[in-house]
Amino acid sequence: MKSIALLGSTGSIGTQTLQVIRENPTLFRACVLTAQSNADLLIEQALEFLPDYVVISRDALFYAVKEALQHTQIKVLAGVEAIAEVVAAPEIELVLTALVGFAGLQPTIAAIKAGKHIALANKETLVVAGELVMELAKKHNVNILPVDSEHSAIFQCLAGEEPQSVEKIILTASGGPFRGKDISFLSKVKKDQALKHPNWVMGAKITIDSASLMNKGLEVIEAKWLFDLAAGQIEVIVHPQSVIHSLVQFKDSSVKAQMGLPDMKLPIQYALTYPQRIKNNFARFSFADFPNLTFEQPDLKTFRNLALAFAALDSGGNMPCIINAANEIAVEGFLNEQISFLRMSDLIEECTQRIALHKTPGLDDYLHTDLETRVLAKNLLKKGA
Repeated sequence: MKSIALLGSTGSIGTQTLQVIRENPTLFRACVLTAQSNADLLIEQALEFLPDYVVISRDALFYAVKEALQHTQIKVLAGVEAIAEVVAAPEIELVLTALVGFAGLQPTIAAIKAGKHIALANKETLVVAGELVMELAKKHNVNILPVDSEHSAIFQCLAGEEPQSVEKIILTASGGPFRGKDISFLSKVKKDQALKHPNWVMGAKITIDSASLMNKGLEVIEAKWLFDLAAGQIEVIVHPQSVIHSLVQFKDSSVKAQMGLPDMKLPIQYALTYPQRIKNNFARFSFADFPNLTFEQPDLKTFRNLALAFAALDSGGNMPCIINAANEIAVEGFLNEQISFLRMSDLIEECTQRIALHKTPGLDDYLHTDLETRVLAKNLLKKGA
């Protein structure tokens, strides 16, 4: 039985991971569950799965969680620092990082330093500090197993292949709810429209990122570090059906694709069981249900966030950290109806122009860049940037 620390158990990835664990009780055990502020669901999960540790990030909710679990043997902790501490517990074999945004970086680093293999659903960890994280993983002989459907697809396509045989990878994007829409349309969209993804069920932040194509931009940066690629080896293609999850083209011109119905439980399960595959009862793909699979180029002029992400990858250093922090504030502002859909890109771009580029950052530099960018982005938000 594999012992798993699930960081972010109450979010979309976290709850789907627990579904996989629930359906395979002889293979997996959730020994750590963490949540930011959804104490009620965390308590419910803890009572079902009986982990060794529960961590609630928001200190004010500690006593409510502690009281609800006082009749159990579960150790209840609070605060973001506690997450970084608990991942080092000796019984943990795999840490699945499903925290949203920059918050996933330090717990992931702590887990790597403790020698734990990582199932990574927090793309921001590699966007912000990819070089640092991958060097640490190599130093501590830790596997980084991608959970994002696109990166899991690439990972599966590369199985058994020599790295030098890869010519390029192609990340597929659904196009989100606004595929094909023009700037005039996007200037009027509201958050309820942006939260209606055509294919995937995800949390609010990643759903907005998908609508703006920033999610794909972050995935481009993540892929560079996961698969040790040059920026010119990564392409994006819009594939509205979300059946082909991504592709690899090799130097002999052959192309491999990983296909399946859009269901996040599949890449989650693959990360938990790697290098084995196990049987499940997920819905099966049928070509008869998808007689047409279509592809188109992304519109970088209308959906500027993807272009900003490629530019950040070219700049390197702390620039991806800047766009990630600025985007998190912009999305929060959009969800709070403080900023329009299109103005999110303006805010992000202004942050990239005003925060100093640091070509060789260390962890402290990333932390400083993240904080500095958030302060600037919040000030721009107040001014209506």
